[in-house]
Amino acid sequence: QVQLVESGGGLVQAGDSLRLSCEVSDRFFSTNGMGWFRQAPGKEREFVAAINWLGDTTKYLESVKGRFAISRDYAKKMVYLQMNSLKLEDTAVYYCAARVSVDVSTVLSSYVYWGQGIQVTVSS
Repeated sequence: QVQLVESGGGLVQAGDSLRLSCEVSDRFFSTNGMGWFRQAPGKEREFVAAINWLGDTTKYLESVKGRFAISRDYAKKMVYLQMNSLKLEDTAVYYCAARVSVDVSTVLSSYVYWGQGIQVTVSS
């Protein structure tokens, strides 16, 4: 069983930065593709960013390209989402997710394990 625990969310102003962290309690961490999703009030959960097991392939939601960066630390079994130049529309609950496959995916249903989610609120 893979457990994912997110941290680092909070309330920030537009233009600020935040770094979300996801701790992965799984000895097979290095073979999982990982991703970040988000869900705003009244909206469906959407893909934000993903990284493959090697960490050399990433994908991003078009609206966050150039502002967000996903990375992973194998020694610490952590996945990060660095969010810069935050906008009001980035406000959502952010979820860390893990696949059982090694490659990168933008498809929500391809992720098997999910964290509990963490709130990110961007104010004007």
